[in-house]
Amino acid sequence: MNLDDAYANVPYIPGGADYPARWSAEAQAFRDARVAEGRAELGISYGPSERQAFDLFHPEGTAKGLMVFVHGGYWLRFDRSLWSHLAAGALARGWAVAMPSYDLCPEVRIADITMQIARAVTAAAARVDGPIALAGHSAGGHLVARMGMTGVLPDDVAARLSHVMPISPVSDLRPLLETSMNADFRLDLAAAEAESPALMAPPSVPVTVWVGADERPVFLDQAQWLAEAWGATHHVAKDRHHFDIIEALSDPDSAMMDQLLG
Repeated sequence: MNLDDAYANVPYIPGGADYPARWSAEAQAFRDARVAEGRAELGISYGPSERQAFDLFHPEGTAKGLMVFVHGGYWLRFDRSLWSHLAAGALARGWAVAMPSYDLCPEVRIADITMQIARAVTAAAARVDGPIALAGHSAGGHLVARMGMTGVLPDDVAARLSHVMPISPVSDLRPLLETSMNADFRLDLAAAEAESPALMAPPSVPVTVWVGADERPVFLDQAQWLAEAWGATHHVAKDRHHFDIIEALSDPDSAMMDQLLG
């Protein structure tokens, strides 16, 4: 059985193909405004490759803590430049926000990306004091879930985690073995199991799994699998699909931000 259609989002979202251009334009305008205010540090390196870099946005005054947002794209596409506007909600609540890029498959494996994000979180944590809240979307949801596992982050950084929010995550990678994307992922069963948060013991940090009610059935399943495996809070957002589910991050008064930052 080929699961390509099951994991395809664009054909099932009205105007789905238009979202990346919209995200890019909104993100660029947001970055330009923060640079003009002197509250953005762009392209901070955390590793040897060009894509191993993050943008850091600062609130007015001393930050209450650090939020890190990890983007999705099936570990195959996109970078930090499309999501800057999603920092607005946390900034308005007084938190700094880091947004990393990472190397993509097939140049690297998913396990390599996991370790890159761990280095990115560690580097950002060294620049901002206080608690650390992690949010990630889709493949990024997988990556922030992995950050909660023992030994992935340094102990001193892991001790600062206040909340982890996988949004529409891929939590069990085994179904991806039955997609054509695996030509780039190069996963076998052992590698898929080793990178599947839903197959791992739950972290000690609070976790909320967030998903849109109008998402593809496989993403509703993936979210439920993780929530059940970890005994995590499971929120299904009414009238939201895989692309607009993340818009709540830009709203400081959204239920998503209340849950993530308290």
